Amino acid sequence: MREEEKKRTSQNTKFQQFFRKRWVFPAIYLMSAAVILTAVLWYQNISNDVAEDLKNQQNEQGESAMKDPEAVEVNSAVENFKMPALDPDAVNVVKKFYDPNATAEEQEAALVSYENSYRMNKGIDLAREDQKEFDVVASLSGTVTKAEKDPILGYVVEIDHENDLTTVYQSLSAATVKAGDKVEQSQPIGKAGKSLYNEEDGVHVHFEIRQDGVALNPLTFMDKPVTSINEATQENAEEEATEEETTDEATEEDATEEESSTEKESTTEEETDKDSDSTEDAPESKDEEAETEGSEQSNEPEASNQTLNS
Repeated sequence: MREEEKKRTSQNTKFQQFFRKRWVFPAIYLMSAAVILTAVLWYQNISNDVAEDLKNQQNEQGESAMKDPEAVEVNSAVENFKMPALDPDAVNVVKKFYDPNATAEEQEAALVSYENSYRMNKGIDLAREDQKEFDVVASLSGTVTKAEKDPILGYVVEIDHENDLTTVYQSLSAATVKAGDKVEQSQPIGKAGKSLYNEEDGVHVHFEIRQDGVALNPLTFMDKPVTSINEATQENAEEEATEEETTDEATEEDATEEESSTEKESTTEEETDKDSDSTEDAPESKDEEAETEGSEQSNEPEASNQTLNS
């Protein structure tokens, strides 16, 4: 027991003697300070690297957005075409769009009589049964590019939308918007009225949908999303491409048939020329034969006369 106590006391005295030295505590402080400083510098380097990575990602996203001008917001809502009337149930379509594929009766009903001539209706005409005025609203959200009075068409309002799409509102008695205004869907833009161009429909609004300046049938796209126009345009382009391919194939077939027919005609002409040449040579040979026969016959009497004289 005494030996163990001596060992413990000796160890304690050694530790006490070690810590009593002057250089021990300053060395411990310096080591701890070095460790803390190293940790701080390491943390700063990591934070700087993370910040640089974030900046690089943001710059890459910004460059990709600049390179892709047709990028569309994911959360942006796609609007559906709406009737250009504040109360769509109170109006009726009194004149439809002139469709070249419609029946003769429907095409006749879609003609507008003006100055002793008939013209195709490029939109639809909406009116009330009681021929009263009604509020005309924007079918889609967009920017007003035209709002002025025309002496023949009445007040005309044109609104531009995305993807070269335009909606036109004619035969208005008044316009409550001006060029440059931003309008929302179903926002009132004027009042239905009369026009000299289409006096037959009375108080009405003439509504058109134009894609790249080409008038489309509004009833085809009513209550449908705006993207349906692009889909229909792509389908029409594909149909036109297929029609062009078929016409090209047909023209190629016609060309090959014409070439074959010309070759046949050339061969028949050559054969007829050969036949005519052979027929011309035949009389000459017959004449030669006749001459030879005549000479032989003339020689035979001379021979007989010579025998008689002898």
